Amino acid sequence: MNREDFNILSKNIIYLDNGATSLKPRCIANSVSEYYNNYSANAHRGDYNLSLEVDNKYEGTRTLVKDFINARKNKEIIFTSGATDSLNKIIFGYFRNYLKEDDEVLITKSEHASNVLPWFELKDEINIKVNYIPLSNLEVTLDNVKNSITDKTKVISIAHITNVVGDIRPIKEIIKYAHSKNILVIIDGAQSVAHTKIDVQDLDIDFLAFSAHKMLGPTGVGVLYGKEELLNNIKPIIFGGGMNASFQFDGTRVYNELPSLLEAGTPNIAGVIGLGEAIKYLNNIGMDNIAKYEKDLKKYAVNKLKEVKDIIIYNENSESGIITFNIKDIFAQDLAIYLNKYNICVRAGNHCAKILKDEIGIKNTCRVSLYFYNTKEEIDYLVNVLNNKNIKDEII
Repeated sequence: MNREDFNILSKNIIYLDNGATSLKPRCIANSVSEYYNNYSANAHRGDYNLSLEVDNKYEGTRTLVKDFINARKNKEIIFTSGATDSLNKIIFGYFRNYLKEDDEVLITKSEHASNVLPWFELKDEINIKVNYIPLSNLEVTLDNVKNSITDKTKVISIAHITNVVGDIRPIKEIIKYAHSKNILVIIDGAQSVAHTKIDVQDLDIDFLAFSAHKMLGPTGVGVLYGKEELLNNIKPIIFGGGMNASFQFDGTRVYNELPSLLEAGTPNIAGVIGLGEAIKYLNNIGMDNIAKYEKDLKKYAVNKLKEVKDIIIYNENSESGIITFNIKDIFAQDLAIYLNKYNICVRAGNHCAKILKDEIGIKNTCRVSLYFYNTKEEIDYLVNVLNNKNIKDEII
């Protein structure tokens, strides 16, 4: 990896908000620009060379994604507008028809809104139950999962890595136990797919959702992975061009097979092509190398941050590159604005995990989220800025 691949990093900015979105290397922008400038035809719509070139690039990315997460078949990879769209397609396309009244869904209070609100909507619609796996030291344990399951539990829907606490869940063990109880498992991979190797076959994941923009790719693109036998029972929630083989005036209609069935309308072609380039970039670095680098940098960052007076670190022991903290008696957003004066970009607020406050006892926090282009020197600078003895005076 070369930091010079990222234009933004030449602007004297320290970017520590990778949990919200990652930076994009120049090759991603170039691939998107090349599509719009040189072969900007539609996908799966034309019988001419430009359109066939688009088809090859678009479907080539599907193959790259399949190999990246080790899915069995290309048809198990569905392109969406992002992890939120993927989760909605899973929940309303599959589980709306799978679950019955009083069936139970298990989530946690540290889930992102995209893995909470759709379940609340489905609860109101078909009267299912939404219950919570307790957290131990803000983390999910297999024992807590086992103790939460009842004879009504039909699905567990959790993040692999959460976006605030940053705990890495033991999803392989959770999935194995859940399957022994005939419980399906949805994994929100928005914070994990970009940072660690995911093997959906080894983990035996039923459904997986993630976004391109958190893994160097463009915004507005995501992936829905599902086992073929499950996707074959999903009902589209969007209908239109590209997903039908034929229809008649009397309402007779025949829909295409996967993956076209779940990709109605003109897709974000440029975004999908950009996702393909992002995967190539990540593969070139190596996901194991990325995971190791981030783990070491996180350890370094936590140790340095402990030098800051009055700092409260909420997830010191989590192994992901996410660090959530506050400075005593300073409002989180005020602290983020203060850091911005020194060109340091962090996230402040509730981070779309609005019920996590029940667990950590505070609504708003600051979040540093690391990626492979961050450095120890950037951490040192952050700590020096936070150690400013006049910080409270400056904020006030």
